[in-house]
Parts: sequence; C-alpha cells; structure tokens
Amino acid sequence: MTHVIAMGKYNKVFSKILDARDVLKDIKHVTRLDHTSTFSRITGGDIYLKLENLQKTGSFKVRGAAYAMSKLSDEEKRAGVIAASAGNHAQGTAYAATRLGIKSTIVMPVFSPVAKIQATEGYGANVVLHGAAFDDALAHARELAEKTGATFLHPFNNENVIAGQGTIGLEILDECPDVDVISVPIGGGGLASGISIAVKEQRPEVEVYGVEAASAAAMKASIEAGRIVNVKNLDTICDGIAVKRPGKLTYRIAKDLLSGVVTVEELEVTRTLFMLLERAKIVVEPAGCVGLAAYQHNKIDVKGKTAVAVLSGGNIDMSLLSRVVEKELFRLGRSVRVKGTILDRVGSMNKVLKSVASSGVSVIELNQDRFDPDIPPNRAELEMILEVPDEKALNRMLKMLADQGLDFEVVED
Repeated sequence: MTHVIAMGKYNKVFSKILDARDVLKDIKHVTRLDHTSTFSRITGGDIYLKLENLQKTGSFKVRGAAYAMSKLSDEEKRAGVIAASAGNHAQGTAYAATRLGIKSTIVMPVFSPVAKIQATEGYGANVVLHGAAFDDALAHARELAEKTGATFLHPFNNENVIAGQGTIGLEILDECPDVDVISVPIGGGGLASGISIAVKEQRPEVEVYGVEAASAAAMKASIEAGRIVNVKNLDTICDGIAVKRPGKLTYRIAKDLLSGVVTVEELEVTRTLFMLLERAKIVVEPAGCVGLAAYQHNKIDVKGKTAVAVLSGGNIDMSLLSRVVEKELFRLGRSVRVKGTILDRVGSMNKVLKSVASSGVSVIELNQDRFDPDIPPNRAELEMILEVPDEKALNRMLKMLADQGLDFEVVED
C-alpha cells in the first residue's frame, strides 16, 4: 500500500504533538527503546522494542488522556470527565485526572480483567461496569456524560488524545533516527494515528504498519471496504484492541498514512508473549505485543531493516498469563502428560516415583483413577504431568519404567 501525503494536511495535529511533548513532561515517562537480539535473529532485521508496557499505569494511554484533559476549560475540569475503556484508557484517564485534580468516572465492560478494574479504582476513578464489550461501555459512557454534564473523553477518536499518543513517534525518532519500519497495535486507531503523523511529518519514507488481532480487525476491514465497517464478533484475548469499529478521524488518518494493516492469530500472539517473557524478561499483555508478533510471524517483512515494535501495554491478567505459560510449555515439550497403569497395592506408586526422580524428571501433578470400570480391579490408572529438561530425560524415564514392567506413554493434547 503506497500513499502520497498531502503536504500540510496534518500540520495542526503535528503542532499539537509537539505541544504535548512539553505538556506531558512531568506526567509520563520517556520510555526507552530496547534492542532485542532474539527477535532480530528470528526476523533478520534489527529490532527495537518501544517499552510502553513500562509507562505509568502500564500503557501508552496516559499520554493521550493527560494531554486531552490539560486542554479542558476550568469549567469543564470542574464538571469532571467520563470515559469508556476495556482497561488501559481507564487507568490512564484515572491517573491523569487525579494528577490534574479532575473527578473521573470510567465505564468498563462487565468482563474486564479484575486487575484492570482494581487498578482503575486505585488511581482514583469511579468505575461503572456495563455491557459485554467495549462498544457497549462506550455508548453508556456517552449517555452518562449527557446526563451529568461531564466531558466525555473518547479513547481514540479525539484530536488531542491522538496528539498525546503521537509523542511516542517523536521519542522513537529521537532515539532511532534511522528507523525503517514501525509496527503499532490498532484497536480504535488513536495510537497508530498519532505515531504515523509524528513520524511521517519528519520522515515520510518510514513505513508505519498497524497490527490487529485477526478476529477483531475492524480497521483492516474498513480500509479494504473504503468505508467504516463493524466487526460483529470479537473473539480474542487481545482485549485492549478489541474494538468493533474505528473512529471516523482515526480511520481517515490510517487510510492516508499507514503503509498497511496486517493481522495476527491468537496463537501467534501467545507465542510472541511467551518468548518476550522468557527471553527478554518483559511482561506484555496480548494486545501490547501484536506488533512484534507481526514481525516474528512474517506478516511484515523487516529483513535487513531497522524496525521498531511498539509494546503498547503490560497490564495482563495473571490467570491469563499463567494459562499462556502452561500451554506454551506443553507445546514446546517441556511439560508432558504421561499415562499408564500400576498394580493397586502398597509400594507401586513409590516404584514409579523413584524411577521418575532418578531420570531427572520432575512431577508437577499426579492423578490416580481406581474407579474406571474398564480398569481391572487390581490395577489403577496413573496420569502424571511432568516437567522435563529435554527429550532424552523423558525417554530415559519411560525406558526405566518399561524395564520394570510398567507401560507408560505420552498423551498428546
């Protein structure tokens, strides 16, 4: 996708981005660019990570929220603000509002992660839970704003919010002036809009790509259709970018400035998330790592190029993180499930566990079934979930058990 930028079309927003850099100086962090040898080796590019997961409140959202609120009149500030969010805009708005002495109410979907709800309340906001998805919460927030007279603060379809997010683009060029490619997660499109304006106004040759979850690809569908379209079902763990439709403003900017919008699948996201955690020691939420997943899984070609992936947030639900880690360990063969039968008498279990321990394998979980009607009454079925250092240790354990007349086999999930 190639675009010719109309000179001066976004000068006004770019001026606001420059202003936002000064306004936000004492409110947000200038997050660093972290070079990753692991993902550089995988992709053949020179990959840097923009660590917005380490931003105040755990995501980039504080930038846009704080800048937008700084531009409210004194009367508007006294009336307070209302926002809708799946989590990160909620926390960013709550934190910024409290810093600026403004009362905030945040409407969040009912199924928002508990950690994000608690964090939003902790930053000083009044949280209202409404609707099954972000768009339901958005509609309710608008209604509350009309009833109360508070200012509705849109999470992405707002020029000042976009300008605040655009400060990330300035920071990327400051630290990596020779960047060739930037990948940015897209939900409603505010982050991608701000970064693309900040970067393209200074270096129009830089390719900026938006990245969406394949099952929540509203921006991609809209650009391909040539008009804003709705995505009906949002079946994704990337809750931070699970938006049914982009904004009118963000759609127009994305259509004008982005080099393309690509999508990543759920398992591609979790594999990138796991690798970031294990190899880079970086905790990122699923929505926050889709840009890097696009590099890792060849959705964006960065071979021989200097590329930045914006890690937009790190507010992951701990139970989800646990499930991701467990599933990846099984996929990589570092956790395995084995099953076999043993004599149902004293000492049989000890014999099995002795063989397991001497082979260098660790037992994570053990279950014994003595009641299955298909198992002879003098035997019991034993299922073990094991942590194995390598395939040799697993095979050694199975052989040791077999030598004792115990037939165990790996159960494939």
